[in-house]
Amino acid sequence: MKCPHCGCVESRVVDSRSTDEGSAIRRRRECTVCEKRFTTYEKLEEIPLIVVKRNGNRQMFDRAKILNGLIYAGGKQNIPLHVFEQLVDEVERELRNNFSQEVSSDEIGKRVLAKLYEIDEVAYVRFASVYHKFTSIDDFKKALAEMPPKNSTS
Repeated sequence: MKCPHCGCVESRVVDSRSTDEGSAIRRRRECTVCEKRFTTYEKLEEIPLIVVKRNGNRQMFDRAKILNGLIYAGGKQNIPLHVFEQLVDEVERELRNNFSQEVSSDEIGKRVLAKLYEIDEVAYVRFASVYHKFTSIDDFKKALAEMPPKNSTS
């Protein structure tokens, strides 16, 4: 592994730990030349998941796009980042388990919205406004009227 500090390709592993529920390994390494430490991650290489957009274009699945959309939708709702990361992890796992190589952007949006609704209704409406391309206040009113009843656990 190439040292990010000096470029040397020789390093030794100082510590290894499982991360992401066992789907990756985090390794702390030390360069044999400059003796600085750095972290690397080892993860199973998966078959690429292709997203088919509404206009027919295809692109690689990018979890960062979903995460950015969730952060934006969450706005000032004080939703911790790890909650959004967990949501994206769940959606990605579902997609990889249920689709072999291609999935529509609509399917991704539906799954994200279903999970987001259980987390925060305001973030749900904000995300839906982008996903459904709201153009007027009437679109918001209609979406609010059509919101499913929230599962109550109290």
